Order: sequence, then C-alpha cells, then structure tokens
Amino acid sequence: MNVHKTSEQFVLDQSPFFQRTATVAAAAAAEAEGVDRDARFPKAAIDAARRQRLLGAQIPPEFGGGGASILDITDMCYALGRACASTAMIFAMHQTKVACLIRHGTGSAWHEMLMRRVASEQLLLASSTTEGQNGGNVRSSAAAIERTRTGISLVRTATVISYGAEADGVVTIARRANDAVSSDQVLVAFIRDDYTLERSLEWETLGMRGTCSAGFELKATGSAEQVFPESYDKIHAQTMTPVAHLCWASAWAGIAAAAVERAQLFVRKAARGAGGQMPPGAAHFTAAKMTLTKLRAIITSNLDTYAAHEHDERTLGSLDFQSSINLLKVEASELAVATVMSAMRACGLSGYRNDGDFSVGRHLRDVLSAPLMINNDRILANIATASLMSGIPASLRD
Repeated sequence: MNVHKTSEQFVLDQSPFFQRTATVAAAAAAEAEGVDRDARFPKAAIDAARRQRLLGAQIPPEFGGGGASILDITDMCYALGRACASTAMIFAMHQTKVACLIRHGTGSAWHEMLMRRVASEQLLLASSTTEGQNGGNVRSSAAAIERTRTGISLVRTATVISYGAEADGVVTIARRANDAVSSDQVLVAFIRDDYTLERSLEWETLGMRGTCSAGFELKATGSAEQVFPESYDKIHAQTMTPVAHLCWASAWAGIAAAAVERAQLFVRKAARGAGGQMPPGAAHFTAAKMTLTKLRAIITSNLDTYAAHEHDERTLGSLDFQSSINLLKVEASELAVATVMSAMRACGLSGYRNDGDFSVGRHLRDVLSAPLMINNDRILANIATASLMSGIPASLRD
C-alpha cells in the first residue's frame, strides 16, 4: 500500500486489514459490557486479534509481519474503539511499543529477534512509563539500569502497567545508570521470563476498566543488548509520542463515533414515533456530529503529516511538530469527551441509563479517561515555552 496517500484516500480504499479488524471488533463488542462490569481483561478480543495476526501487523514482512502503516494501525484503533474502549486502548499501547521496536530496534540482533517473535507468536507487549511520584512525567525516571556481571537488572516501582499481568513482555524506560540524571533515559524490552510483577495498587476505576492498569513493582534481569541502541529522548520525540497520541486519539474517536451512532438511532426512532417531529435532543445530536467531524479532521491532518515525515528526523524533532502532536492529544481528548456528552444529551434519560439500546454511560465513563492520560494540564504547561518560540502562520496555507 502507498503510505503517501492521504488519510481520506486510505479510508476510501479500505485497508487490507479491514475485514480482519472487523472480526476482532465483533469479538470485542460481544464482551464489552462484561469487560467493563467485571473490570476484566478482554481476553476474547485479544485472542481474536492473535488469530487475525493483528498484534504483529505492523512488523515488517522481512521479520514475518504484515507491514501495516500508521494509517492502517490508527484505523484499527478507531474500529476497535467503536466496539470496546479497553480493547482499543490495549491495542493502541501495544502498537506504540511495536512501532518503537521497529524504528529503533532494527539493526539490533536481540530486538530483531523480538520482532520475529511478536510476528510469529503474536506476543502482547505492555508499557511501563509511569513511576513513583512522577505520574505522567515520562521524561524523568527514578529507577536505573544496573550493570551486573552477567547482564542488566532493573527494579521499578510502576504506579501503572496496563494489562501488565496479561502481557507477554514489557517495554519500559529507566535511567541509563545509577549516576545518570533523571532525564538521561533508555528504553529496554523484557520478555515474560525476564521479570516478576508484584501488585502494589489495584485498578478500581470509573472507566477503561478492562485495561487492568494496576500498579506493580517490576523486577527484571536480562542481557545488555535488550537496551535499545538509541537514547530515549530520540525515541520519545520520533516515535513514542507521535504514535501514542495518534493511536490514542483514534481510539477515543472510535468511542465518540459509537456514542454518536447510538444518538442517531435514538433520534431517528423518536422522530418516527412522533410522526416526523424532531425530539428535544436533536440539537445535541447535531452538536455531537459536528464535534466528531472536527475530531476526525484533526486526527487525519496529523496522520497525514506524520506519514509524510515519519523518517525525517529533523521535522519530527522540530518545535512545530512536537507542539502539534502534543496539542493533538489535548484537543482530541477534549473533543471526544464533548462529543460523547452531546450524544448522551441527545438520548436524554435513555442515554443516561445503563441498560437499553441507547445507553451511552459506558462510553462516557471510558472517554473521561482521555484528558487524564498524561494530564492535559501537564502537556499544556510543558509546551508553553515552545509555543511562544514558534512562529504564527502568515496565511491559511502556511
């Protein structure tokens, strides 16, 4: 597939992964209510993703994968978001780690071996970025890589490791060494036999309950070659941040789309029952459609930019791109919440109820996590200086 197509052309073409994703989405939708109610891992959906070979979809063909592009992956996140928010977020986080593995591990024998295993065994990779009192400040680490006589070790107090107990491996950040400053970080991958997890914090939350994002003490050992060759600052700017924000935003857009679809069905039914007269909530449905359109537009715009420059280190490291991709996360999360809230108001009490065909309660609870995942206030504060230094466009086409 030509990855230089625009995202709109991509959607019209329908990805070669379209039907396989639809199969996984059907499995996710079938268990979504139970996953939410019981705060359990969406095993049936992830098993379906394994059967459809989607966990390794992004791995290049030379390592046994499907060679999916960022446009393919985000479209999968959107489709899964419409079915089950927790499944979509797990898939998004896994694919972000896979993207780091591909871009920054190619050329390293150990990481290429891991790519082949992800593709052949459909391994699920978890992410460990939050730690101790740092919250979502992923550019500061307390735990450090210890160099031992036989390799490396790491002990990390992780306040959150999403689906950590169910994953086949974990990709985590750490200080380069004991004498390194907190921002001198590396990325390191461990497979399940390399580490133990001791639960330290439960996951009893309002939404996104199926991500099972409990806290753990991670104790890991491995070989020095499991540390990614490039420093984390490059990985963070070139891959971790843009891919995470694009995938998360696509998952949130999927949640919003599912809520708007329910509102549309409600308004249609109400209008038919009233002889064609629109119900009071019809205006809120219009607002939901408008914000969903805006949400999709900012995602596709950022997707096109990243797809066009994903191998251009200078562009990816620029103030303008970094500001834009961080603002995508802020804008997408706020718009997704606004969209679902409008959809609920369109449905009225039928949307507020937890039972019935027009319930939007689960969607609202899930999407409320979006502004809090790496808190929007933190992001806005971090990019304030960069925003002041970047120029103001002189025309609409700049």
